Amino acid sequence: MKVKLMVRGIQPPHYSILAIVILASLTRQPPCSAQTSLSVSAAASLRDAMTEVEASYKLSHAHLEFHNNFGSSGTSAMQIDQGGPADVFFSAAAKPMDDLEAKGLIVAATRRNLLQNSLVLIAPLDSTLKSFQGLTAASMRTIALGDPASVPAGQYGQQTLASLHLLNQLNAKFVLAKDVRQVLTYVETGNADAGLVYATDARISTKVRIVATAPASAHDLIVYPVAVLKGTHNEAAARDFVESLSAPAARAIFVKYGFTIAAQ
Repeated sequence: MKVKLMVRGIQPPHYSILAIVILASLTRQPPCSAQTSLSVSAAASLRDAMTEVEASYKLSHAHLEFHNNFGSSGTSAMQIDQGGPADVFFSAAAKPMDDLEAKGLIVAATRRNLLQNSLVLIAPLDSTLKSFQGLTAASMRTIALGDPASVPAGQYGQQTLASLHLLNQLNAKFVLAKDVRQVLTYVETGNADAGLVYATDARISTKVRIVATAPASAHDLIVYPVAVLKGTHNEAAARDFVESLSAPAARAIFVKYGFTIAAQ
């Protein structure tokens, strides 16, 4: 491209300098405004905390959009194994993450145990239930439990009831839910007389009360591992986000919602 300079009072060699400035201004591209998208597959019990964590993260990463899939960790792991699109997996138990790692589906160096939780027995506000043993009463007709086939909270619940020697007596009363939030809904709406959920789920509801907390020795450690997935198309962004989950700002949000920070 040729530029003919007709500027009075400017003599060579200043013509060449001015030409460079003009050409640069003519060919300069506008700043990049491309959006980056991250798909996060996370445990249902993380819904409220993660929504706030992501909103906080976006304050300094305005170009980033999150697409969340909240559900049971076992189901999410199966979807990822079958090719479901996801960049980050945040599980409510070690086993679903172990299964994906064994198949080479996570970036192993990014895996970390981030949070811990506890399991509680809940009932409607007007319930007279006072303990786990009270579940055997005739008035306790239905007990909501996450489906142990895919819901970690359901597995922890089974372990707890077995440890308390109640499982066989209560099997006929179970109504199985697709995830821990559905268990909460069943109890809130009166469709179940009691249920087993995480402490973090119980504290967000004004329609249930905590009857008892399961002894930590009665079930496996409730730990939440997170990792970047091998199939991600945004590994740098996914790594940065996973790293940020261990930062003080994110930790404060998780603690606010009742989670305990796991020992690193």
